[in-house]
Amino acid sequence: MRNLHLVLFFMLAAAPVSADEIYDKCMDTSGGTNTGFGKCGGEWVARADAKLNAAWKELYSKAEDSSKKDLLTEQRLWNAFKEQSCNFLVNGDFGREGQVIHFPACRAGVIEQRTKQLEEYMSPGE
Repeated sequence: MRNLHLVLFFMLAAAPVSADEIYDKCMDTSGGTNTGFGKCGGEWVARADAKLNAAWKELYSKAEDSSKKDLLTEQRLWNAFKEQSCNFLVNGDFGREGQVIHFPACRAGVIEQRTKQLEEYMSPGE
């Protein structure tokens, strides 16, 4: 278990994710409860997902023919990955902290990385 905690620590420490200002404000006013933390994290993931969906729609609308088909296949595979990502944090090994604090941060990070990737697809070489 100790090794798993070390892996988690280094994984989260290396993640390029930083909470957005709305999340930070929400956490400050959450009342310090698991319910409040969970609400803040859920809202962060939803905001990240909305940005991802906007980037996806823009990219997909610009794609043509084979590229459109390939992008759709890629996105479907990525969606399957996303749905499984970070689940090790909610299996109970990391307690409620893993579930209400670390999981949303991890999942939002996965989504934000994909959004950045899609945006880079729209402006290659920049």
